[in-house]
Amino acid sequence: MDQVIIKRALLSVSDKRGIIELGQSLAANGVELVSTGGTAKALREAGLAVRDISDLTGFPEMMDGRVKTLHPKVHGGLLAVRDNPEHVASMEEHAIGAIDLVVVNLYPFAQTVAKGAERDEIIENIDIGGPSMVRSAAKNHESVAILTDPADYALVANGTTTLADRRKLAAKAYAATGAYDSAIASWFAFADQGEALPTTLPVALTKGPELRYGENPHQIAALYLPQTGARGIAQAEQLQGKELSYNNYNDADAALELVSEFRDGPPTVVIVKHANPCGVATGETLVEAYEAALACDSVSAFGGIIAVNRPLDGPTAEAISGIFTEVVAAPAADEAAREVFAKKKNLRLLITGELPDPARPGLMLKSIAGGMLVQSRDNGRLGDLKVVTKRQPTEQELADCRFAWTVAKHVKSNAIVYAKGGSTAGVGAGQMNRLESARIAAWKARDAAEKAGWAEPRTIGSAVASDAFFPFADGLLAAVDAGATAVIQPGGSIRDEEVIAAADEAGLAMVFTGMRHFRH
Repeated sequence: MDQVIIKRALLSVSDKRGIIELGQSLAANGVELVSTGGTAKALREAGLAVRDISDLTGFPEMMDGRVKTLHPKVHGGLLAVRDNPEHVASMEEHAIGAIDLVVVNLYPFAQTVAKGAERDEIIENIDIGGPSMVRSAAKNHESVAILTDPADYALVANGTTTLADRRKLAAKAYAATGAYDSAIASWFAFADQGEALPTTLPVALTKGPELRYGENPHQIAALYLPQTGARGIAQAEQLQGKELSYNNYNDADAALELVSEFRDGPPTVVIVKHANPCGVATGETLVEAYEAALACDSVSAFGGIIAVNRPLDGPTAEAISGIFTEVVAAPAADEAAREVFAKKKNLRLLITGELPDPARPGLMLKSIAGGMLVQSRDNGRLGDLKVVTKRQPTEQELADCRFAWTVAKHVKSNAIVYAKGGSTAGVGAGQMNRLESARIAAWKARDAAEKAGWAEPRTIGSAVASDAFFPFADGLLAAVDAGATAVIQPGGSIRDEEVIAAADEAGLAMVFTGMRHFRH
């Protein structure tokens, strides 16, 4: 059955965008309108003739609207196979009329959760009758059209549907109910269990913009968004610039996650390249912080991603405009900053609003061949530090240790970070051994000093952070050679005593955190 002439339509929507116009078009084409509650009221107020669902079923809406469409005269009218004699006979015997079109969008469950509603209100926003009608209509799409999205109303406005459209609408409808059920299941899984890993992990994501390509041009990619009120780089408002790429999103997320660690701290700037920070600094002003962050590795910063923890101002925007930058993410931007960046048409300016809470709970998902790895977010916070060397660290060394440790948490392992005076001096990332990371970070610091014309690299008198323990003393000795005077690391190696002895011999102060921060 290709074309179906719509004779009866059932309309029951929470989102009433476009429903009046659709009702008017259907009525103009001789379609009988059947509706429920608020939808029926809205259609009548627009001057349309509407048959109440209670008139169709012979039962009143009851139990605060929980029971209104769960009836054989509704589902029989949706599920009956029109050319099956037995189905037709059952319809005639029980006075069940065919329903050719269902227009339903579901109770706003995800929005209710996102606004922080109480449990009872959330439960009341679990739709029962809506998904049941959607599934019944979608199953019988050979004869029935199901609309779940106002964007599709034009497909039936002339009072007819085609089989090709009904098949597409059915697929969309099942995706809608699947995502809806996943959102409910996800809420139940975590509402009472905190961060416990559920036996079945429901994931409900809605497709957002398609991206130009993935990590490489031969890969396809899109941004998918959760239905609940998540806040992050995916929800940022883009004020200018060309579309974001897959890599832009990935790098901007890394920058935002790191700068969020300083959301309650002094003005801070993070510069990221290929998901690794290449410069991080705090300062009295954002522009001061930017200049210090850039000085750490100005070569890598070219074409990088920048995130700041304060509203972006004109002087900082002017400084950033000094080199090519792909993306800038900020909680807000004043008019002066916007005017500066407006001259850089390819630069993307993202406004994030309030920065994410770095201590928030959540799950991290990573696909592997044949499955998915799931873990809780690395939201571990730095607690009391254990001094393990003979020399106690100074207050400045402790501050530098804490700063370096915060940055190292966001550097790909093996990670080594030198820091001094609230800014990174050198970053070594992603090496197969910790010794090489320490050497690379020191080499970058020396290179930065040479470019800036400094008398010595900023690793002299710095603190060095290692994201995991030093398995041998060689990595620590490389830090000594670079001029570090304090070390922060998790501890826990079978050779800790050897490493501590090397630190004592070099006159270093070293503290253990008891927590590592691998990032792969």
